Amino acid sequence: MKKDTFRIVTRGTDGKILIRDYDSTEAIMKRHIQVGVDDCSTDLDLRGLPVFRGLIGPIPEGANVIRYESPEVFETLTKEWTIEKPQRRGGPRPHNHVPSA
Repeated sequence: MKKDTFRIVTRGTDGKILIRDYDSTEAIMKRHIQVGVDDCSTDLDLRGLPVFRGLIGPIPEGANVIRYESPEVFETLTKEWTIEKPQRRGGPRPHNHVPSA
């Protein structure tokens, strides 16, 4: 599926996360200055997309969303992500029990 939603995530003056979706990068360029293009993303759908001054991104989000974040939001969400407990996959691990002779 083609990535066709461009999401800007910032924090308002009241501290709340603000999310605004756009249909194209042209709409974003009315509010942000393009300073380059992504040329090294491992997600090939992001290569060639604009890089904007004051925003981190492009970042893939789900099947069709391209996300840009303010540096403060990026730092906060990254810290929260790193302190989350990792989810265990599957059931409990088997014990390596060695029967006694």
